[in-house]
Amino acid sequence: MDQPQTPKTPTTQHAPLPRTLSVYIYTNDPPSIIPLSPPVHSCILLSPPFTSFTQLTINREREREEREGDCEFFKETLKNQVIFTSGGCKSISMSDTYCSDCKRNTEVVSDHSAGDTVCSECGLVLESRSIDERSEWRIFADDSGDHDPNRVGGPVNPLLADAALSTVISRGPNGSNGDGSLSRLQNRGGDPERAIVMAFKAISNMADRLSLVATIKDRASEIYKRLEDQKCTRGRNLDAIVAACIYIACRQEGKPRTVKEICSIANGATKKEIGRAKEFIVKQLKVEMGESMEMGTIHAGDYLRRFCSNLGMSHEEIKAVEETVKKSGDFDIRRSPISIAAAIIFMITQLSDSKKALRDISIATTVAEGTIKNAYKDLYPHAAKIIPDWYAKERDLKNLSSPKA
Repeated sequence: MDQPQTPKTPTTQHAPLPRTLSVYIYTNDPPSIIPLSPPVHSCILLSPPFTSFTQLTINREREREEREGDCEFFKETLKNQVIFTSGGCKSISMSDTYCSDCKRNTEVVSDHSAGDTVCSECGLVLESRSIDERSEWRIFADDSGDHDPNRVGGPVNPLLADAALSTVISRGPNGSNGDGSLSRLQNRGGDPERAIVMAFKAISNMADRLSLVATIKDRASEIYKRLEDQKCTRGRNLDAIVAACIYIACRQEGKPRTVKEICSIANGATKKEIGRAKEFIVKQLKVEMGESMEMGTIHAGDYLRRFCSNLGMSHEEIKAVEETVKKSGDFDIRRSPISIAAAIIFMITQLSDSKKALRDISIATTVAEGTIKNAYKDLYPHAAKIIPDWYAKERDLKNLSSPKA
């Protein structure tokens, strides 16, 4: 008689652990080698800001004893961050995950290609066949430019009649990648919204070149859509109209840009053309939008943070500039806000250890050197009253250059 078979005890699945691990991270200064906890004794190249690419392979057994003391501090510092590694797109997650074998929370290694989440201390597979919801394809440069590997379109755009939902026939030879003749026929078709789609793309490209936020892009697109609804853009310079929409949107969102800054990304549209386009847009839409079309008054303080950042000024200097600009409003300085801002920056930097040349301030603020000198001449008599005492005493103001010099 056959003996009853003893049921097999289920075995715990463990993932093989590598002897070495190549770690990739963006770094700038000479990196520090900090190991994580064993047995996956990997290393981190830690030196923010992360601006260049570095690879390092560390033998975990050799480095284990030498640098074990620094481990706990950096584990706590880097918690909840992911360090991408070599070997099938693995990553070390610094989040705490409970391991049933270790009976405590441990760091985990995620193998994205296999879909496994592995305990970094005992090798137990905590989760297998997990689904990665990121896009499963990558786009590489193609010399022909015929085939677009994207299978999805852009986000829904409520400003378009069809919400930007449409079918695109890809260009290329006859075959699986599309039919060139069908693509040409589709492009020749009368799409009533083709012009506005092109304008939206131009707005997006220009806004990206100025590093503008999405709210400004959306506001500029909305302004252009209202113009298109009135059918008043035909025959006009599209680049100038789009640039003017961005200028108005920046003003309305409280993040103004100078006309020179807008002109620098306007694809050849001149300052004069953008100014005319701005006046045209305001005139056309003010009747429809009323008060909402008002752009508000520009103050010198609206530009300060960006200008000071471009010049690499310290926090103390920026604070002094802001207080000086605020106090200058009590005096009748008949200069443009941007000229006043540039002149006050020049005034404050003269009193600091890191003096800025007038030419550098002119480049950072897009204000001519002569204009800065004229505004400085008007502000100079009030220097003792507008510059904060904590930054410069009255005797220190003698270091200011005379406007006649």
